[in-house]
Order: sequence, then structure tokens, then C-alpha cells
Amino acid sequence: MQVPIDKTELISQKASELGFSSIGFAKARRLDKEAKELEQWLSKGYHGKMSYMENHFDMRVDPTLLVDGAKTVISLSYNYYNPEMQSDPESPKVSMYAYGRDYHKVVRKKLKHLFQFITDSFGDVQGRAFVDSAPVMERDWASISGLGWVGKHTLLIHPKQGSYFFLAEIILDLEIEPTESMRDHCGTCTRCIDACPTDAISQEGYVLDASRCISYLTIELRDAIPAEFKDKMEGWAYGCDICQDVCPWNRFSKRHNEADFEPHPDLLSMTKKDWEEIDVEVFDKVLAQTPMSRVKLEGIRRNVAFIKNDTRS
Repeated sequence: MQVPIDKTELISQKASELGFSSIGFAKARRLDKEAKELEQWLSKGYHGKMSYMENHFDMRVDPTLLVDGAKTVISLSYNYYNPEMQSDPESPKVSMYAYGRDYHKVVRKKLKHLFQFITDSFGDVQGRAFVDSAPVMERDWASISGLGWVGKHTLLIHPKQGSYFFLAEIILDLEIEPTESMRDHCGTCTRCIDACPTDAISQEGYVLDASRCISYLTIELRDAIPAEFKDKMEGWAYGCDICQDVCPWNRFSKRHNEADFEPHPDLLSMTKKDWEEIDVEVFDKVLAQTPMSRVKLEGIRRNVAFIKNDTRS
């Protein structure tokens, strides 16, 4: 008698071999509750000038519109935690996720290997893989499939891994047994809410006004940073880790073991003066292969100039 293949176990094992921290499975369906929440969030203008958030609304909330006959959404996480700090305490700060090689390229390559493994194992399977690259509600799918819960800072938290990880998805027309979701463990804690210098997180938590978030201001916003945020940036020149740094669950974060996420030898040793005088040569040598390439040299210069005399940094 032939023993049936346990798809969940087989795919999970391969994902672990490829370096993914966790994996979960959910039935592909329209996210009705999340669609209403997204609609309300957009109507309040919390997306700022990220107009792309308004595009492809139906696709964003329904994976069956992204993959014909979709039956399963696989969610995966990939650790990027690195406790190393920038050596100059006065230098402009960079979010930890941007230390190494652009994660889109690194994680996408792993996803392609995993998808190939699935097709090799189960035959003619149709699907698509995504890493922060399409209208997919990755945080919600990760929560539904049990990779963690959505914290008050609106990021996903895993009780044994913290929140310093990237999320990715594979949407398939292959039916796989769903995994169980996880309950919220934030409790009465408000550390992330209290610590946010721009008051981007609602007082009740779970809602983020992205237009006030330092990550938005230093990465997504293409215009000049509004003057109201002067002296509120706390020295951040690219991204922000404040709400994660103060989260008690991140005491369980463990250093990543991905060689591509190691910072360029010169990045963490750059001084305040180095950042203020950054030129094309330094940008191309140290930052061009990181996620910081997204804002280009002009964006880095804008951000550094804005926080130059930040009294709270």
C-alpha cells in the first residue's frame, strides 16, 4: 500500500533547508474582513502618497485573481536580525533590514527554488511567488497561516522569533491542508505606541498612519519631508526600527545566518561626517546593492540633510 505524501511536511522541510524561518499554509479565498479594513485605512489617507496602495484593490484582497484556480497561499518568513550597531553613535541611522544585499533578490531566488521543488514533487502545479512585489496582503496571509500575530505596531510578531523578518508568498492551484492561526499576545503592552516619535501608531494600536511613519518619510515619500517632523526623526536616515527595538518579543530574536545580509565592511563604520559628505563613489561602493538603492543618492542626501541638526537624534 502506497503511503500518501504529506505535502505540508515535505514543503516545510524544503523551505527550512533553503533558509526560511517559518512557513504556513492557508486556503486561498477573498479576504472580506481585511478588505473592509483596507478600504477604511485608504479612505483616511493613511497611505500618504503611496498611490499604488489604491491600485488593483480586488487583486490585493483575492489571490484567486492573481493565480487562476488558486487553492493555497503559502506564507514564509526569512530572518534578517543583526545585533551589530553602527560604530558612530552620532551617524545617521539605517534600518537593520537594509544592511545587506537587497532582500527582494535574495528571497526571490529562494522562492524560485521552493516553487521548482513543489512542481518536481507534485507534477503540473501552477502558481506565482511574491516577495513584497505585488498586490498581496502578505502580513494578513502570514497571520492567517500561523506565522505569528499582527502586533500593535502592525508588524507580524512570532513568539519565538520576534519581528525582524521578511515575508514572502507562493500562491498555488495545489490544495494543501491549512495550518492554524496564532492568537494575539500583545496584551496590555503599549511600548511601541509610546516610543513612536511621530505618533504614527494609533493610541489603541493595530492601525498605522503610514504618512507619519519615519520609514515612509525616508523611503516612500519623494517630496520634501514636512517641516512638522523636524526634531522628531531621532536620527533615522533610512527606515526606522524604533517600534521593533522596544518590543519585548524581540528579546527572542536570533542573528540571521544569511551571507547576503551581511553589511558591506564600510557601512557600519561610516561616521556622521561620512554620511554628510556621501558622494557617488561611496554610494555605489557601499549602498548600491542594498535596499537603500531605492531612494538613490539624492534621497539619502535629502534625509541626511533633514536630520543634520536633529536635537533628538
